[in-house]
Amino acid sequence: MKKFVVEDSFWELFPDVTIGVLVVDGIKPTDQIDPELVARAEKELKRANIAARKWVPDPTISKNEAAAVWREAYRKFKTKKGVRSSVENLLKRVLKDNPVGHINPAVDTSNAVSLTYALPIGVENVDAIEGTFRLKMTEGGDEFLAVGEEVSDPTLPGEIAYIDDAGAVCRCWNWRDGQRTEATDETPHCMFIMENIDPARVDDLHAAIDQMEAYATEILGAHTTNKDYLTIDHKETLIDE
Repeated sequence: MKKFVVEDSFWELFPDVTIGVLVVDGIKPTDQIDPELVARAEKELKRANIAARKWVPDPTISKNEAAAVWREAYRKFKTKKGVRSSVENLLKRVLKDNPVGHINPAVDTSNAVSLTYALPIGVENVDAIEGTFRLKMTEGGDEFLAVGEEVSDPTLPGEIAYIDDAGAVCRCWNWRDGQRTEATDETPHCMFIMENIDPARVDDLHAAIDQMEAYATEILGAHTTNKDYLTIDHKETLIDE
């Protein structure tokens, strides 16, 4: 069994966070998905790029609440200089009239959910996770090779990161994923993770996870193996049996 555990070092900083977890298996590669469903995924992404405009009414990204709450959160732990939440990076593109583009159905649908609800989403290859998957404040030195890079960039002491028994999986909370657990078009067994730091938006998180589950079932051809919400009162869940 593989578990996802959010450790106390995280909850000490962020006691009000809720983390949505959706684990699915059987995601089909693009060439095995009905072309009409591939087109639907791309259409959903285009719609979401438009819908996301409501989250950035101010042309200065930091003045929009959806980005500001994450900037405030990132001040509470050690980060690499200038890093931002993954959802801010998506919303910046909306502000710049540079829509998030089509990649493949799995990426399109997850980006669509993130844009629609202005919540960060991460996608990991469950089969590539080694041992226990954890969210914690690190002691530093966890090996990490970012997607698209060739040189390891280990975690910093005091950084919030997702890690497993082999090293870091995602740096600076939800800023950047690593190559080792990257989900590709050929990855059937995935975990989608969404984080909400505003207690007033817990319903949005639940709606976002429900939407991702619907996309995974209806478009990607997958089936759910676990759907859960981690809080300070419920700190772990299974991701693979």
